[in-house]
Amino acid sequence: MKIAMLGSGFIARFYAESLHSQRRKDHLVMVYSRNEENAKRFAGDYNLPHYTTSMEEAIAHPDVEIVLISLPNHLHEVAVGVCAKFKKHVICTKPLGRTAKEAKRMLDQVEKAGIFGGYLEDLCYTPKFLKSMASIKRGEIGNVLWTKSREAHPGPHSDWFWDKEKSGGGAIIDLGCHCVEIGRNFIGKNIKPLEVMCWADTQVHPIEAEDHAIGLVKYANGAIGQFEVSWTFRGGMDLRDEVMGTEGTIWINSFLRTGFEMFTTGKGGDGYVAEKAESNCGWLFR
Repeated sequence: MKIAMLGSGFIARFYAESLHSQRRKDHLVMVYSRNEENAKRFAGDYNLPHYTTSMEEAIAHPDVEIVLISLPNHLHEVAVGVCAKFKKHVICTKPLGRTAKEAKRMLDQVEKAGIFGGYLEDLCYTPKFLKSMASIKRGEIGNVLWTKSREAHPGPHSDWFWDKEKSGGGAIIDLGCHCVEIGRNFIGKNIKPLEVMCWADTQVHPIEAEDHAIGLVKYANGAIGQFEVSWTFRGGMDLRDEVMGTEGTIWINSFLRTGFEMFTTGKGGDGYVAEKAESNCGWLFR
């Protein structure tokens, strides 16, 4: 499909790299950015034929078949509304909305317009995760009793994350959306959550929202989903998942490791090293 990218920042480039690095027919043809220079640079970097600073122009363009929303949280609903107006399929980065009511309004617009709406959750589709899900579906760890998902790092890249009005919250909405979805996958998406207990605090960053939180979700079948999220962790990205069943246990550890390790003095440049890396010298793990 021919895709319009809404946004030209950090996450937009992640999506673009993934799309254009694969031998597939789906490809970007348009980028929208609120900053014309950024839009032009993005279009040049990924060899896109069109760029614009008008959201409506990007979405309504005749070459565009589906729209990928990679915008700050407070702009998601606006973008979905324009997609509904022009009957363009839409896929949206996380979190879908800043509140449950906002997310529901977005879903209602998509359904009323009769267009496809997709939610771009990524951590539930890593090779490790998919293998663990296959094991669970085969009954290899029995009935799932308890899940635990942790995501922690030093904090977001963009300034708008620190504005509670724009982001919708702190570490819970930014990271907890991954962790809760991971737990739902392990326990079963058709099983309803019944109770939530959560502790949250602002410990390090001078912001209105929480930068550290721990929560428990109780499901209708008795299973418990636990999440741990933080913008206060130093040392990179900490990603870990655990599942305990009546017949076994699964541990998934993605903490700082993808199999590539490198030592550098840092004198060669300031290129991208790894997600949430706090240094570009010494031993680096990708």
